[in-house]
Amino acid sequence: MASVDGGGSRVSGQRWRSGDVIHAGLAVSLLLGVWCVSGLEVSTGKITFMEAMNGSTLCDAVIPTEHVEPRMSMYHDRVVFVGSSKKGNISILLYNITFEDEGDYICFARNPKEKNRNHSAVFTLLVVDQVKEVDTTLTTIIVSVVGGVIGFLIIFMVVKALVVHFVLKKDDKNKECLVSSSAGVDNTENGHTAAKTADAKSTPKA
Repeated sequence: MASVDGGGSRVSGQRWRSGDVIHAGLAVSLLLGVWCVSGLEVSTGKITFMEAMNGSTLCDAVIPTEHVEPRMSMYHDRVVFVGSSKKGNISILLYNITFEDEGDYICFARNPKEKNRNHSAVFTLLVVDQVKEVDTTLTTIIVSVVGGVIGFLIIFMVVKALVVHFVLKKDDKNKECLVSSSAGVDNTENGHTAAKTADAKSTPKA
């Protein structure tokens, strides 16, 4: 499925822009975004004519005023209008795709309020037997490994920081204990010295 909204179209949930290649499987409906605000740089209510072409015109329409559904003219039996100008989405649905539908689709709009300035977007449709799904297993493995390594490094750094913090704190406590013990020894020695001096002074003279 492909539809234009905001900045481009969507195919299987992916964003696409003008000039991108769109892959579609056989017998699968394709929603072609004919117009969007940024895709064709036209705001709702200004478009008076638009058409999608792949060798021949698929449809054209006129949007008379803002919030009014366009008057559509379809020229292909497998094309239906599924958008809504009220929601800023003027899209057509091409169903039961065949290899003959492959080619470039040009979404065109003309704005008379801008002196008939033309706006267009081109989408290239490639028709395949089966749409290939992208295998993301390798990407998932790589992302998981990188994430695991980063997580391990973070945990390692945190544990290292905590260990260093506690070791330094323990060393500080040991230094405080050594300082206290040294002070006690000095006081004891000073006490003995003072006592000896006092004894010497109190010794009676002969």
